[in-house]
Amino acid sequence: MAAKKQEVENTKKRKRIAGSNTTESAANESHSKKPFKSAKKPFDSVKKPFNSDKKPFKSDKKPFKSDKADAAGKDNRKIAPASGRERRLHAKELADARKMKRKRHFTLEQDLARLWEKMRCREISKEDRTKLVTEALQKMKGKIHEIAGSHISSRVLQTCVKHCSQSERDAVFEELRPQFLALAYNAYAVHLVKKMLDSASKKQLAGFISALHGHIAPLLRHMVGSVVVEHAYELASAAQKQGLLLELYSTEFKLFKDLVTLKESRLLDVMSKLSLQKGSVLRHMASVIQPILEKGIVDHSIIHRVLLEYFSIADQSSVTDIIQQLSSPLLVRMIGTKDGAKIGILCVKYGNAKERKKIIKGLKGHIDKTAYHQYGCLVLVCILSVVDDTKLITKAIIRELQPSLKELVFDKNGRRVFLQLLHPNCSRYFSPEDLASLNSSIPSFSLKSEASSQTVTSEVSLSDKESKDDVEVAVDELNKDQTSADDLDLAESGKKDPFVRRQELLIKSGLAENLLDISIENVGELIRSNFGKEVLYQVATGGSGGILHPTLDDKINSLHEAIASLAAESKSEDSQEEHVFENFHSSRTIRKLILDCPNFASTLWEKALKGKSELWAHGHSGKVISAFLESPDLKVQKLAKNELQPLVDSGILKYLKPKELATK
Repeated sequence: MAAKKQEVENTKKRKRIAGSNTTESAANESHSKKPFKSAKKPFDSVKKPFNSDKKPFKSDKKPFKSDKADAAGKDNRKIAPASGRERRLHAKELADARKMKRKRHFTLEQDLARLWEKMRCREISKEDRTKLVTEALQKMKGKIHEIAGSHISSRVLQTCVKHCSQSERDAVFEELRPQFLALAYNAYAVHLVKKMLDSASKKQLAGFISALHGHIAPLLRHMVGSVVVEHAYELASAAQKQGLLLELYSTEFKLFKDLVTLKESRLLDVMSKLSLQKGSVLRHMASVIQPILEKGIVDHSIIHRVLLEYFSIADQSSVTDIIQQLSSPLLVRMIGTKDGAKIGILCVKYGNAKERKKIIKGLKGHIDKTAYHQYGCLVLVCILSVVDDTKLITKAIIRELQPSLKELVFDKNGRRVFLQLLHPNCSRYFSPEDLASLNSSIPSFSLKSEASSQTVTSEVSLSDKESKDDVEVAVDELNKDQTSADDLDLAESGKKDPFVRRQELLIKSGLAENLLDISIENVGELIRSNFGKEVLYQVATGGSGGILHPTLDDKINSLHEAIASLAAESKSEDSQEEHVFENFHSSRTIRKLILDCPNFASTLWEKALKGKSELWAHGHSGKVISAFLESPDLKVQKLAKNELQPLVDSGILKYLKPKELATK
C-alpha cells in the first residue's frame, strides 16, 4: 500500500513539472517537427493564463469618442446610468427630445394629456370637468385642425366634445369643417369626426353631407374613409341617403340629383325618369363596386344597398361574377344588415353547389351568433330551405347549434331556424317583410327562366304536325343549347324534394329528437314562454304535414303526457307560478293543441279535466274548456259533451260552434 501511495505522489509531481514546462516543450516540438505549411498561423491549443503579460488584441477600429470627452483623453466613453429607473428616465428624455424636433405641437400635446387624465376620471365633479374642458379648448383654439390627427389630441378632443357646452361644440365644428374630408382619411381623427356628427344639428349634418358629394366613391374605397360615409349614411334622412346613393349609380346623377324625388327610390325608376342608358350606369357601378370588393370593405349598409340595386339591373354574367366573389367568409360580415341579409339569401339561391359550399364553410364558427341575429337567421333559414347537401348542413350548421339548442328555442330569432323546418314559411313566425326577403329574386335570372319556358312551349306547339318522336327530339336539341326553365328554378330551390330535405334535416340528423327531449324536460317553462311555446306547439302536433309521424310518435305521446300532468296539478293561490290553464301564453297554446291535435285532447281530458271542468270554466281557462266543443273532430266533441253541455245550458260556459269558428 505504501509503495502504491508513493507512486501516485510521484506521478502528480511529474504532472506539475510537465505543466510548468509546457511552453518549453512546445517550443522544442516546434523545432523538431515541421509544421503544416498554410497561409494562416496554426491554432494554439494551449490556453494562456488570465494575467498574461502579452498585450490585448488591437482592433482596427478606433474606440468611440463622446462629444463630452475631456481633452486629457482619460476615458472618452459615456457612462450609462447605474439603476434601471435612471436608464428609463434617460431614455424618455432622449425620446422627448426627438419628438420635440419632429412634432410641432409636442409641448401642447403633453399639456393636453395631463388635463385629459384629470377630466376623464369618474370621480371628478361636473364643475371641475367643465373648467378643465374649457381650459383645454382654449389651449387648442386655432390649432384644432392641426392636432386632430394625433393619437393623443384626438382622444382629448373627443372627451371635450362630449362634455363641453353647445356653443363650444359649435366653435369646434366650425373650425374643423374645412378639414373634415382630410380628417376622414386619418385613422385617429375619424373617431373625432364621428363624434362631431353624433352631436351635430340638422343644419350641420346637412352641410357635412353636402361636403361629401363628389368624394363618396373614393372614400368608400378607403378602409378609414368608408367608416365616415357609413356613419353619415346612418344619420341621414331619406332624401339625404338617396343623394349619397345617386352619386354611386352614375356620373350624370351628380348633375341631375335635384330632379329626382323620393318617389323614385329604386334605381330603375330613376333611370326611366332621366332616360339614362343602362350600359353607362352598369359600367360606372362596376367601376365603383369592384375595387371595394377587392379590398374587402363589405361591412357597410350603403355598400349593401348599392349591390342590391346593381343586381336589379345587371345581366346574368355580371351577377354571377359578384356572387362568386361574395361566396367566401366576406358574406359573414354582410348579413348583419337588412340589405346584407338579402344579398346573402340571393347568393345562396343563385349560387352553384360549389359556391353554396363555400358560403356554408365560411359561416363555420359563426353559426350560433348568426342564428341569434335578426337578419342573419334568415340566411340560415334560406340555406335549410334551398341547399340539397343535407350531410354538409348537418355537419356544419345543425351540429354547431346543438350545444345551445335550449337557449335558441327560447330566443325570438333563434327559434325561427327550427320553425322553418317544422312549418316552412309560416306567416305566424315570419313577418311579411321577412317572407319577402326569403322569396326575393334577381330579375336577370327570372327573365331568362320565363324566356326559356316560353321558347320551349312555342317550339313544341310549332311541331304539332310532326310525329311524337320528332317533337321529343326537337325538345332535346333545344335543351342542349338553352337552359330550361326547370333547371333555372332548381337554382332557387334545389333538386331535392322539400319534404325529403326536411326529413333528412329533422329526423336523420337527430334534431327533432333533441327538440322533443328539451320540450319534455322544460315543458313548464316552454309552454309559459312567449317564444318557446311556438316550438312546443309544432313539436307536439308533429310538424307541418305530420313530418315527425310515425318515427317519433312515442316521444310525442310522452310530451302530451307531460303537458297533461302539468295541467293536472291542483290550483293553488300560494304558488308563485300561474297555473297553465290561467297563464296567458300557456292557456292559448293548450287551446290550439286541443283544436289541432285530437290525440292530445283526449289525453288532456282523461288526465286533467274529466270531472273538473266546472272548476276551470271561468277566465282564461274557460277558453281551454270551450275548445273541446269547438274542435272539428267529432270524437273530441263527444268525449266532453256530456259534462260540458250543462255548463253551456246554465250560461257558465260560452263557445263558438265549429261552423261559426270556421267563418270567423
